[in-house]
Amino acid sequence: MIIWILLGIIVVLVLFTISIYNRLVSLRNRRENAFADIDVQLKQRHDLIPQLLNTVKGYMKHEAELLTRITQARQKAISASTIDGKIAAENELTQALGGLSIQVEAYPDLKANQNFQHLQTEISDVENKLAAARRFFNSATKELNTEIQKFPAVLLAGAFGFSSQAMFDLGADRVSMDKPPEISF
Repeated sequence: MIIWILLGIIVVLVLFTISIYNRLVSLRNRRENAFADIDVQLKQRHDLIPQLLNTVKGYMKHEAELLTRITQARQKAISASTIDGKIAAENELTQALGGLSIQVEAYPDLKANQNFQHLQTEISDVENKLAAARRFFNSATKELNTEIQKFPAVLLAGAFGFSSQAMFDLGADRVSMDKPPEISF
C-alpha cells in the first residue's frame, strides 16, 4: 500500500516537472519566433539603407563621416549572430540613422528628391513595423522571464538551462524611439 502511494507521488512529481519544462520550452520558442519577426523587418531595413545612402551621397559629399558610420553600423547589424548581439548592433544603427535625419534638414534639394522621399517613406514604414515587432518580442521575453522567476519553476529552470533573457532595449534614447519616425519634406 505504501509503495503505491510513493509511486503515485513520484508519478505526480514527474508529470509536474514535465509540465513546467514544456511551459518553459513553449515560452522560449515564442520568444525566438518573436525575434524572427524582428529579423524580417531588420533585413528589410538593411536592404533599404544602401539605396537611401546612394541617394543621399550626391547631396552630402562633405558628410562622408556620417555615411561611413551608418555603413559600418549596418554591417555590424548584419553580421551579429546572437539575439543580444543583434540588439546592440541595431541600437547603434538606429542612432546612426538618427544622425542622418538631422543632417538631411540642411539639404532642401535632397528633401525634394522623389527617390529620397520614397525611400524615407519605406524606411518609416519598416521602422513602424519594427516597433510593433519589438513590442511583441519584449512581451514574449517578459512572459518567459516571469515564468522562470515564478515558484516552482524557479527551482527547475536553472537545471533545465533556462535563464532570464534580455529585452530589446532602445537604450538611453527610449523616449524618442517609442514614437514613430517623423518624415518632413
